[in-house]
Amino acid sequence: MSTAEPREVHLTIPVAPEMEIAATAQVAALGEWMELGRDKIDEVKMAVVEACINAFEHSGTPDHRVELKFRVASEDAEGSARTYLEVDVLDNGHGFDPARVSPPEIDLKLRAQHKRGWGLRIIRSLMDDVRIESGERGTMIVMRKYR
Repeated sequence: MSTAEPREVHLTIPVAPEMEIAATAQVAALGEWMELGRDKIDEVKMAVVEACINAFEHSGTPDHRVELKFRVASEDAEGSARTYLEVDVLDNGHGFDPARVSPPEIDLKLRAQHKRGWGLRIIRSLMDDVRIESGERGTMIVMRKYR
């Protein structure tokens, strides 16, 4: 595998049940190509599922679709190249303020009938870097996992 030139794939999925699973196939293919390791591939797949489900449930995207960009690239860090898989999940919804999302309280969530609300926490725990850009024109979550 040579990552001198970044490898990039674009995918558009409709907001529909199970479509987040289609995105995980691309994670698996690129992860295997870059020799990421099965555990790390599974972590990226889970983070992508969570990001897609959040977009499906909360974005209010008027075009009923989510755009994904998958990128394998390298960066120089302290004299050595680090290869990574980066995934952008973009919706054209109404956006939100990530700072206003309260972290879930475990005791309350376990007793609650509605157990959702863990998505951003799960994404951050699975990925090496996470950046969220959100505003009137939608939300983009950028997630990176290093090899």
